[in-house]
Amino acid sequence: MRLLLDRDVYAITARFLRELNHDVVTAADIGGARATDEELLLIAQKQGRIFVTRDRDFGGLVFVDDMGVGVSYLRSQPTLVHPVHEELERVLQSYSEADLQKAFVVVEPGRHRFRRLTQS
Repeated sequence: MRLLLDRDVYAITARFLRELNHDVVTAADIGGARATDEELLLIAQKQGRIFVTRDRDFGGLVFVDDMGVGVSYLRSQPTLVHPVHEELERVLQSYSEADLQKAFVVVEPGRHRFRRLTQS
């Protein structure tokens, strides 16, 4: 899967995803360290990538502002990173890239919620 990781995603998560052979680009890799959230979502959309973040504000951008980009929101903190990784791996195996590009997925230890984006 083609993924764009937000600035707040742990380096261990980027490594984990690369070890699973996903095409991972971080905000820093593309010079997006100072990009706005909206700019990062537009980059993900233009590059056909699923946006991965730990920032809960993206729900508002996707649903209220209708940004129309697939987002995987990781409800993680340092002590929960490994259980979140296990669930994230299940998500990436259970859904196609096309499905994830049209969904907002909340990933937390032992479960996830998949919500399809509405088509405008």
